[in-house]
Amino acid sequence: MLTKFESKSNRVKGLSFHPIRPWILTSLHNGVIQLWDYRMGVLLERFDEHDGPVRGVDFHKIQPLIVSGGDDYKIKVWDYKLRRCLFTLLGHLDYIRTVQFHNEYPWIVSASDDQTIRIWNWQSRTCLSVLTGHNHYVMCAAFHPKDDLIVSASLDQTVRVWDTANLRKKNVRGAPSFDTAADTVVSRVNADLFGAADAVVKYVLEGHDRGVNWASFHPTLPLVISGADDRQVKLWRMNETKAWEVDTLRGHTNNVSCVIFHPKYELIISNSEDRSIRVWDISKRMGVQTFRRENDRFWILAAHSEQNLLAAGHDSGMIVFKLERERPAYDIYNGRMFYVKDKYLRMHEFGSQRDVPVVSLRRGGHSQPSGLGNGPRSLSYNTLDQSGSSVLICSEADGGSYELLTFNADAGSQTDPSEHHRGSGLAAVFMARNRFAVLDKNRQILVMNFENKVVKKLAPPNPSTDGMFFAGLSGRLLLSSEDKMTLFDTNSRKTMAELQVPRVKYVIWSGDCSYVALLSKHGIVIANRNLEQQSTISETVRVKSGAWDSTNQIFFYTTLNHIKYCLPNGDSGIIRTLDVPVYVTKVDKDNLYCLDRECKTRKMKIESTEALFKMALDNKQYGDVMRMVHHSRLCGQAIIAYLQQKGFPEVALHFVRDPKTRFRLALACGNIEVAMETVDKLGEDESMHQLAMDCWQQLGIEALRQGNHQVVEKAAQMTKDFDRLSFLYLITGNRKKLGKMLKIAEIRQDVMSRFHNTLYLGDVKERVAILESAGQTYLAYLTAITHGLEEEAERIKALLEAANLDVPEVPAGAKLLQPPTPIIRTLDGSEKDLGVKEEDANVNWPQLVVPKSAFEGSLADTADAFAAGDEDFGEPAGGAWGDDDLMLDDDMPGDGGGAAAEPAAGGGGGWDEDLDFGDEDLDGLGAPAKVVGGADEDGGDFFAAPQAGTRAASHWVNNSSHAADHIAAGSCESAMQLLNRQIAVTNFAPLKSRFLGVYCGALTSVPGLALAPSLQMPLLRTDASDSKSLPATCVKLPWLIDTLKGAYKAFHAGSFAESLELFKSILYAVPMVVTSSRTESNEVKELLDIAREYITAIRLKLAMADVSDPVRMTELWAYFTHCNLQPAHLLLALKSAMISGFKIKNYITAASFAHRLLELPEVSSEKNADLKGKAQKVILKSEKEGRNEHTLQYDERNPFDIDCQAFVPVYRGSPVVKCAYCGSAYQPECTNKLCTTCGIALIGVETLGLPTGRSSN
Repeated sequence: MLTKFESKSNRVKGLSFHPIRPWILTSLHNGVIQLWDYRMGVLLERFDEHDGPVRGVDFHKIQPLIVSGGDDYKIKVWDYKLRRCLFTLLGHLDYIRTVQFHNEYPWIVSASDDQTIRIWNWQSRTCLSVLTGHNHYVMCAAFHPKDDLIVSASLDQTVRVWDTANLRKKNVRGAPSFDTAADTVVSRVNADLFGAADAVVKYVLEGHDRGVNWASFHPTLPLVISGADDRQVKLWRMNETKAWEVDTLRGHTNNVSCVIFHPKYELIISNSEDRSIRVWDISKRMGVQTFRRENDRFWILAAHSEQNLLAAGHDSGMIVFKLERERPAYDIYNGRMFYVKDKYLRMHEFGSQRDVPVVSLRRGGHSQPSGLGNGPRSLSYNTLDQSGSSVLICSEADGGSYELLTFNADAGSQTDPSEHHRGSGLAAVFMARNRFAVLDKNRQILVMNFENKVVKKLAPPNPSTDGMFFAGLSGRLLLSSEDKMTLFDTNSRKTMAELQVPRVKYVIWSGDCSYVALLSKHGIVIANRNLEQQSTISETVRVKSGAWDSTNQIFFYTTLNHIKYCLPNGDSGIIRTLDVPVYVTKVDKDNLYCLDRECKTRKMKIESTEALFKMALDNKQYGDVMRMVHHSRLCGQAIIAYLQQKGFPEVALHFVRDPKTRFRLALACGNIEVAMETVDKLGEDESMHQLAMDCWQQLGIEALRQGNHQVVEKAAQMTKDFDRLSFLYLITGNRKKLGKMLKIAEIRQDVMSRFHNTLYLGDVKERVAILESAGQTYLAYLTAITHGLEEEAERIKALLEAANLDVPEVPAGAKLLQPPTPIIRTLDGSEKDLGVKEEDANVNWPQLVVPKSAFEGSLADTADAFAAGDEDFGEPAGGAWGDDDLMLDDDMPGDGGGAAAEPAAGGGGGWDEDLDFGDEDLDGLGAPAKVVGGADEDGGDFFAAPQAGTRAASHWVNNSSHAADHIAAGSCESAMQLLNRQIAVTNFAPLKSRFLGVYCGALTSVPGLALAPSLQMPLLRTDASDSKSLPATCVKLPWLIDTLKGAYKAFHAGSFAESLELFKSILYAVPMVVTSSRTESNEVKELLDIAREYITAIRLKLAMADVSDPVRMTELWAYFTHCNLQPAHLLLALKSAMISGFKIKNYITAASFAHRLLELPEVSSEKNADLKGKAQKVILKSEKEGRNEHTLQYDERNPFDIDCQAFVPVYRGSPVVKCAYCGSAYQPECTNKLCTTCGIALIGVETLGLPTGRSSN
């Protein structure tokens, strides 16, 4: 028995399942009716109007109605939506035992201790018929699901079946009418006493020795089941003329209180006051299962009409349970699903949708034992064996058993297994190509061969181990105990890792075994292959199944009522709701394949854009993120809140239109311009005036934080915050506007504001006048006399003496009160007369730099001096970029039209293909900004006299572990050792010129005396008095930046050989650079990444010269577009890739390149208008054709690295090794080989990493 829900309450006497929703009604002995959500485990409502116990309760099949009957002789009909009783039916004269709605008619049947059964019309609220005939308490009465029959059970030891056909004909509209006698008192009395002819007794079933407590119909067969105080369950069969006893089921040891048929299986379920629930097989007429409670007697049973759910009420509450697990046993491998259905092992191919049985489980003595709980619990396919097909099927038969089947999956039809073995054990999983492990009942791990013989016996690390799962790699096992998962290596017999996690039910590995999902009852733990926890997801309902998508980055899982997703970083969301639980088998892009509880394969369409969006954001694939923002329907408060939480409010700005939300997001990302635009729109609406004022105030605070005092001024003006304005003009030194504020204060008659403004202005005379006019004569006199205004002081003194007032004494230490001088005084417009230019007449403070995110611009938009974005290359992209046209306005490829090649406009050699799209000069590529925090502009040439007896160079080797310092000291051998340890350099030939340059650059020569040799003096970058002196290095960041700009120009002009040499010179110079700050260090690392990406791109371009296959050419162009290039260069690459894809009729691929091209900001300029139009035509043509002529080794949706040796993609999750220095990617077979990108370092060697700053020993 699988308990799904359990409640604690008073004795439960009545139960009823809702036919659709996950609700159950319970009626209690204390008079309360409870409405529970058994899926969530929540009490939804209480109905409390009965006096005394409520013994019967029922849901209506369609209407939102509940009927209940209790010991107060009342039948109440409730509306559970309105949460109140609608009406009460009166007529019974004793306790009401059961009530039930009819499936079709507006009828209620009730049984009572007054020995009658009544049928009511709940619409007219009248009693239709009274069924008399029992001569003791009627314990239950129920309608037949389909026929015009009622079954009743009574303590008179009989079960009666009543025919209500006449009642239906008489009361149901459309049925034949009958003449009825006059409705007199006599006829009504006769009907009550002797029974009306509307319902007659069809059968009287006698056979029980004591009172019968329950009887019920079979849902489809002409069977009746009854249970009585004689502790027996009797099965009855009936036909049109008679009914007879079929069999008696014995086993209960006390009164049988309730008995029902299972709605789906040929089973009978009974419960009793002997504290047990028994399950009986109808065909075998014997008990198959028994469930007991310690102290609670059972009183009532209920079965769900649609689902495999049962409920039982007892003395202290009720339980909702299933008799056996409904999850199908299945496993997935290589596009196929193997599962068990109807005693067959079946195979389903996802691609062709072919579904065939491959092995019969009935033959050869290896059938699964029949009976409840003996079905297959799990199935695992041997993914470690590439040559054959074998599965392990585990079940709970005989306390736990397994079957090993080896078969031919490619036979295409049902066959007998080539090998079959059985054994006992709690779990069995494959652990090698021809080995599997069994956890036996003694909690020992048995390693078995395929002949089912024990090869090795191991003791698990945890004695309480009760589960075992596949561990992703050969020779490893995942062992589970109550609250722990253990990764165990069977070869070394060691515990590799442990993870605290609630009891795990299922383990699901990603396709490349890089991640594993551990599914518990109400949660999921995502871990990597070494069992290191990545994230945890908790659910309020049961988790049913899960599967990884094709990228191995998104885990899709199902609960009882939802399909959801989660990422390894812990982000999760809901995909869609479910009507019934399903079990996910495979996720392929927007298609989700699953099995239902009937083992039927289903395919669902899902919208996974939100999951892909979050994955791209987490992987920093900002181009994909912006593409989804522009082309997908991402919206809602949840995604906005997610972006804010992740620190990307500027992305949410792209698709938020609500002014309030837009303003809040603009402030969050420091975008003053968008915030001002939004608050201006808010101010246009009179009804939102107060909100606009609040927004102006917040905008003023943010602008002040950034140092934009002009926006602060406008915000204070809009909110009429005069005090704030005055103080702003004080700190910005704007005396002209302070004078205006003084006049405004006079008009407003605000004395304090006038005084403050005069104080800010330093206008003592006006301040004296204000104090005098305000009646503060003493203060006016003291102010005048302190500041040297003798005339004003004498006048005020005369006024005081005339008024017979004491003249105050001036303190001896009195000081002048003058306004402070602003640190940076902004101009107020009055300086025009002094020759200041008009455009400089009003400027802002030096503003706080709000850092731009990756979404607000590429590298070309930053001030890191690496971008060519602001550099004017002076001529169009030339050389071998070419000028090839698609002839989109004429004939398309394949229709006889060719591509006309014209000579390049710019010359320069290199780009072989181009579009004749009217390529003009690429603008927006300007000179980089000045590098902040670089080396000393004067070269840092500090002269330091050498210490007697010790060469300065000898200190450099001891004071630093940077190779450049060792080279400057002349210790090239130690420098080589350092470079080998730090970045695995083995080929030092390309670095020879750099070594010589660094060595020569650290020394200078000073002429000595006549006829004496010149003196060599070291150049230091530290203070000469510093005991840890270090040499100055000649390779500096500004020189590298100039080299980068030259490389950009050569690349743009198509001079790839020249560009390659320049980028390689940057690679060879980077190890010699010593930085002085973290900023410079980051810039050097970024230079290294830029050089690597451009060298890879150039090598791809040069490799195209040796390629004649147009398909391979298209692949190389596709990889080229995934190098991290400047937007201007990426535009040229995408243009060429689009041409190449279009020419080979790969229209879908060409359209993807065209989409990416149109997303670049450069394509929106006027000079690229023709290119933009051609790209749009490519998209239209591609959407019309909608196919790819050739299969490319390229998937743009699956992130990949480029193998710099073979020029093929290495998709995420596949094994990859990288150069220890430049980071170029390679496949594992290139390990310990020389990197082809940098040419100096080894591949796949773990090193310390390159130190870029001063590194002391």
